[in-house]
Amino acid sequence: MHVHACQTGDMRTTVEIPDHQRAKLMEIAARRGLIGFSLIVQEAIEQYLEQTVSKNERVQAALSVLGTMDTAEADEIEESVRELRGRWR
Repeated sequence: MHVHACQTGDMRTTVEIPDHQRAKLMEIAARRGLIGFSLIVQEAIEQYLEQTVSKNERVQAALSVLGTMDTAEADEIEESVRELRGRWR
C-alpha cells in the first residue's frame, strides 16, 4: 500500500507500508483524535533519527578510548570476564 506523508507542508513523499501497519497507525491516530497518521509517522522518524545519532555518538565515544588501556589492565579485565563466564554455566 502506498501512503502519502507530509511534514508541515515542507515535503510530501510516498512511503510503502504493509496494510497491517497502516491499520495500526490509523487506530493510534483515531485514539489520539487525529484524522490521519502523518504526525505519528513524523514522531517515529524523529525518534529513530535521535536514537541513531545517539548510538553513533556512543560508538564514537567508545572508539575514542580504543587503545588507551595498558596490557596489564587489559589482561585483568580479560581474566575477570573469563571468571564471570565460568560462573554462568
